[in-house]
Amino acid sequence: MALAAGPLAAPAAAQALDMTQGGPVDVTSTDGIEWRQAEQVVIARGNARAIREGVTLEGDRLIARYRPRAGQNPAAPAPGAPSAVAEGPSGGNEIWRLEAEGHVRISTATDTAVGDRAVYDMDQGVMVLTGNGLKLTTPTDVLTARDSLEYWPGRRMSVARGAAVVVTSDNRRIQADTLVGYFLEQGQTAPAAAQRPANAAATPGAPRQVPGAGSQLERVEAFGNVEIRTPTEVVRGDRGVYSAVTGMARLLGGVRITRGENQLNGQEAIVNMRSGVARLVNTPGQRVQGLIVPNQQSRDALQAPGAQPRQNQQGQSR
Repeated sequence: MALAAGPLAAPAAAQALDMTQGGPVDVTSTDGIEWRQAEQVVIARGNARAIREGVTLEGDRLIARYRPRAGQNPAAPAPGAPSAVAEGPSGGNEIWRLEAEGHVRISTATDTAVGDRAVYDMDQGVMVLTGNGLKLTTPTDVLTARDSLEYWPGRRMSVARGAAVVVTSDNRRIQADTLVGYFLEQGQTAPAAAQRPANAAATPGAPRQVPGAGSQLERVEAFGNVEIRTPTEVVRGDRGVYSAVTGMARLLGGVRITRGENQLNGQEAIVNMRSGVARLVNTPGQRVQGLIVPNQQSRDALQAPGAQPRQNQQGQSR
């Protein structure tokens, strides 16, 4: 059953999870489709699927809510068409809301989001996923959350709420109470240095197209209990921002950099997520504090030249 979802528009250049651009929606299922004309609702049950312009929404049950398209009179049939067609989803109407329940998955050729329930509001231009196992996967990043995942295609933005975590393609991890991710524009290219490994040489004349353009993270803003892990350190703060293009992160408020038993405290830190180097920034009027605990090798190295290591009661060096 093909349902009109608004004015026709050109297909999106990138395979982002965008179902707001108009065009027909093809609804199928294995257990039948129920059309409730009075409620202006179509319900598909059993492996239900809605496809529009390369974007597929799947679930155990799918609900499509439609209404008369602006400027259309649903009571007036198209020339040569029966009135039932003009009054139904296939004529003179548009879908303004899609709902999916049970084993929900929305996907394109490059991106996938999963959850227990999804609501895609075409008017507001937002999809909200809730339930267990919330995850948004793009060619370069994986975003997970406990409470909800929002996707705003018009704003090129996603919001993860509750124990939110983003893992980058180079296995860097950022977590916070809330993460807001902003994506590159469709067709936008990142600086050439940000598109290839640091040890890879640039190919003269090679295009600088970003893989999965339109769904690659440009930056992430983090709020509440922010934590960034590098191979050697854990950096925590109240809020922060991470640039996926440069690989740099900035944390503010109650910042703590921990390496083993050593800890530095301050109000601002800069973290190079690619090199794994974190440093505190001196803030005017604020003191930077540190607790340095020498390890075994450090303590031995501090002894006078030629001195023998002290022995404990068990004869072990101290």
